[in-house]
Amino acid sequence: MTLAQAAVLFDLDGTLVDPAGGITGGIASALQEAGLPVPSDQALEAMVGPRLSHALQEFAGVPAHRVEEVIGLYRRHYRSTGMAASRVYPGIRDLLVELRARGYALAVATQKPRTLARDLLAQHGLLESFDAVQGSSDDETAQAPGQGVPLGKQQIIAAALQDLGAPASAVMVGDRYQDVEGALANGLPCIGVAWGFAVEDELENAGAVSVVESAEELLSGLPGPAGAQPGVLRPAGREAVATVAAVGGAVVDGAAEEEDHGRI
Repeated sequence: MTLAQAAVLFDLDGTLVDPAGGITGGIASALQEAGLPVPSDQALEAMVGPRLSHALQEFAGVPAHRVEEVIGLYRRHYRSTGMAASRVYPGIRDLLVELRARGYALAVATQKPRTLARDLLAQHGLLESFDAVQGSSDDETAQAPGQGVPLGKQQIIAAALQDLGAPASAVMVGDRYQDVEGALANGLPCIGVAWGFAVEDELENAGAVSVVESAEELLSGLPGPAGAQPGVLRPAGREAVATVAAVGGAVVDGAAEEEDHGRI
């Protein structure tokens, strides 16, 4: 791509793909198999988005010393049945085709582990639609070298922008407040989608420039040929470059050194 090209970055679960119970059901099955209590459906849904290790402790009361065990059980359930249960949201395939035709560069910036994200996109025939896929580390206990704390959505978005060659303008699209906050930290606007897992007013309160009800409405809010109109696109670069520079070599090789803030 050229530096003049505009880009659209997407979250994955709750934005492009409906987990259709594959995530919450997988967590419930993992907790049952581990002999741990299963929280309410509301608590399970609240676990879609945040860092998995923290969510297990906060919403399911999993003891810290058993988190890694439960994550392993969950991953097994998700790969065996959860991925197959998921589906692409209505209108998303046509949206991606049209954005390509308009000349946009496209990327996925998800808190799901990167390899799992690529596998999910491939299963639904979407992987080739994207110029870059960034996510958290496949090692869900990994932390950034020398930083002492895990990396999160801000760094994942910054890494995706870097993969795209620092586009002149970009916008993030997502369904949770983490998407909005990560975009804003990189100097990008974020369009929220109403079909995901956000609770009422979550996206607006986080600072989303708008919240759309359908893929068609999302498309109508973006400029025609990339860069032809300002729309909601905002120049990308200074904040994202600063983010990448701040973590030094931590955001490298597909975020291989990133953390388990992984969307599950």
